[in-house]
Amino acid sequence: MFKRKIQSTIEKHLRSDDSRILVITGARQIGKTYIIRNIGQSMFKNYVEINMAEDAVGDRLFAEAKTLGDFYVALSSYAGNRLKTRDNTLVFIDEIQTYAHLLTLIKFLRQDNRYTYIASGSLLGVTLKETVSVPVGSIAIVQMYPMDFEEFLWANGVGEEAIESLYEHYISKESLAENMHNYYMSLFKRYLLVGGLPNAVSTYLKTSNIMRVRQIQEEIHHLYLVDAARYEEEARRRLKIQRIYEMIPSNLENKKKRMVARQIEDKRQARMVDYQDEFEYLIHSGIALQVNAISQPQYPVTANIGKNLLKLYMNDVGLFSAILFGNNVKPILEDIRSINLGALYESLVAQELAAQGFRLTYYDNKQLGEVDYLIDDYENMSILPIEVKSGR
Repeated sequence: MFKRKIQSTIEKHLRSDDSRILVITGARQIGKTYIIRNIGQSMFKNYVEINMAEDAVGDRLFAEAKTLGDFYVALSSYAGNRLKTRDNTLVFIDEIQTYAHLLTLIKFLRQDNRYTYIASGSLLGVTLKETVSVPVGSIAIVQMYPMDFEEFLWANGVGEEAIESLYEHYISKESLAENMHNYYMSLFKRYLLVGGLPNAVSTYLKTSNIMRVRQIQEEIHHLYLVDAARYEEEARRRLKIQRIYEMIPSNLENKKKRMVARQIEDKRQARMVDYQDEFEYLIHSGIALQVNAISQPQYPVTANIGKNLLKLYMNDVGLFSAILFGNNVKPILEDIRSINLGALYESLVAQELAAQGFRLTYYDNKQLGEVDYLIDDYENMSILPIEVKSGR
């Protein structure tokens, strides 16, 4: 089991007096089910896991469970004698977005307080928007992301003391010994290749075979492309969602990197607002990260976000490097100067900042220039500019 930072969040919530039902959201293949399953089985004597996506194509026990009574009948039919009390029984509702009515039912499950519940899913932002009765105050939503670089270091056996030493050197602006610097740069480059999707990381650690890793990433990328419009019924809109997702890698290779509305369907008069729902769909699914433009570089950045200028990044740097370079590792491992890795590094920074909970913004002014990222510095009530360079 990979150590994940979200583990402490889940354990703390399940041990607390907070009666809200914890819902972990994020893209598929990032490890939501795996981490919840391991925590649930270790913390509770009775553990019940229901995958609603599987139920929807199988017995459909929960398809019409729109009242507490209906839900408990379906649950007892599925779980049998594993259902005991709230203190020793955890019910894990996986892929909860499959049945939107379950999100409405959550507030009644919370009030009834019969068992302990936890849920996970993707596209919850979209699903909640379409839910008749949003369970405000009944759920605590936590966003999960692929493994960040620190989690990748943990997976590679790097201990807490070593990471703390890295941090202390950074804060004191002291260089590492050259051999240590080279060691961590080697791991950093491998992270650019492998990324943070647990299946890709596991394959890399077991085989050290980049071709095997790329096969995993290709499968996940295809899955994301299909999932990008999985829950959208209108065929025309599905195609637009998939088209935008396919545009992300090539778009990031452009100088400005931002989305251009007229390029999506080759319509000269197209505007960004015409695709707002499609953008939100990709972002809420967790497979794309948004970076909004701000009109003024002032604290707080949220107050200065412009709606019409948007950059989209892939959610995992490994997927992005696979699309850019395939099985060829030389551009990353050998620092080939003729190849610009700027977009790859920017993608990595977007992924890291998002995983730490920052809202991503950028600034672009014809007279004053551009800053890749601006984030709020709450302690000093100012903004922190971040400029990403791939060279020296």
